[in-house]
Amino acid sequence: MSVIRQPRALGRTTRRRVMGTAAALSTAVIETIAVGCWFALVVGSRTTSTALAGLGLLFCGALSRAGIFGVTVTHPGDVLQPRRLAVALLFTAGWIVWLLVAELVGGVAGVTLASGLLAGILSVQFALEHRVFSRSSGPHIAETPIVSGLLLAAGGSTLLATAWFFDWGLSTPPLSVGVTTVVVLIEPLQIGVVVFGLFAFLAHYHRLRRFLDP
Repeated sequence: MSVIRQPRALGRTTRRRVMGTAAALSTAVIETIAVGCWFALVVGSRTTSTALAGLGLLFCGALSRAGIFGVTVTHPGDVLQPRRLAVALLFTAGWIVWLLVAELVGGVAGVTLASGLLAGILSVQFALEHRVFSRSSGPHIAETPIVSGLLLAAGGSTLLATAWFFDWGLSTPPLSVGVTTVVVLIEPLQIGVVVFGLFAFLAHYHRLRRFLDP
């Protein structure tokens, strides 16, 4: 009987891993867009309108990310429940505190201190999010929020480093497109956003893999 059941178990494991990878990729894309757009808005010409627009993007991204996590780990549900709104607010507040602390301290020390604080806030937020969306939790996931929080905070520190400490840019040779000449310019912040996306994928893949592995 165990021989007969083994292919089914292997199939379930494969489906879970594929689902976890797809969910982590979707979550990373949403988080990169939300955090990246918010960061680009607030580090540029910071006005009341750009700050509000950035907060809206960050909060909507947090809700969407939490919804994907809930669907993947448990079952579809109403994301606008008070407890689920609370964990999205905590995620949004974590990034705001991170940037304020980094700007207040400044320099490498500010990036280091703010990123450590962000890792702690995100670890707590991930743990609360799991409690909100899941009815039960196993002992094997105890360290997952810490690792995921550290990975995502490392991506955040990359964003700050590329925005504050690098002023170079890469450009392609002029490309003729009809009567127009096009030059593609790659700035450090754009590279930072890409690196942040990679860290976000690793963070959420590690987190979801622990929930979905048998």
